[in-house]
Amino acid sequence: MQTPVLIKMGDLMTDEEFFTFCQLNDTLDFERDSERNIIFMSPTGSSTGNTTSTILGELYFWNKQSNLGYCFDSSTGFLMPNDAVRSPDAAWIKKERWEKLTTEQKEKFAPLCPDFVVEVRSKTDSLKYLQEKMKEYLANGCRLGWLIDRLEEKTYIYRLDKDIETVETFEFVLHGEEVLPNFVFDLKWIQ
Repeated sequence: MQTPVLIKMGDLMTDEEFFTFCQLNDTLDFERDSERNIIFMSPTGSSTGNTTSTILGELYFWNKQSNLGYCFDSSTGFLMPNDAVRSPDAAWIKKERWEKLTTEQKEKFAPLCPDFVVEVRSKTDSLKYLQEKMKEYLANGCRLGWLIDRLEEKTYIYRLDKDIETVETFEFVLHGEEVLPNFVFDLKWIQ
């Protein structure tokens, strides 16, 4: 497994310049870490894309019924409090938080960390790298996160101020807990 390609940038690019850079190179996927280094992300394989679509579809239908927030896919960048710009495979933000943003903030990288994130490990992803990303989400205000490892059929559940829970089977139903009330995702759907 490998970590993504990283280019050290330091303070050479402002948030606005990074946003413009991403828009000018819209056929490529980038993230930025907290040290402002640019990370080149490779496209996922079809199986991983199908998995993330299944998760996002279920999240969307739950959200449409509950009307509690907004859903986002992996093409969305979020400007985190630590200066990183991250694009989780699936994300959700509570309605009140999203609606406090200006129109301009919504059109660029929204300056907040989602309340809920999902990262799906593909064949080329380093588990350690994804685990560090999940910790970064929590450190920046995420309240619930799922790291789904399709290779090992494990799921790591990250909760604010709690130990990481490891589920070692896909014969398990994940719950949105207090963050996503009544949301459930049966891991059998992605086996």
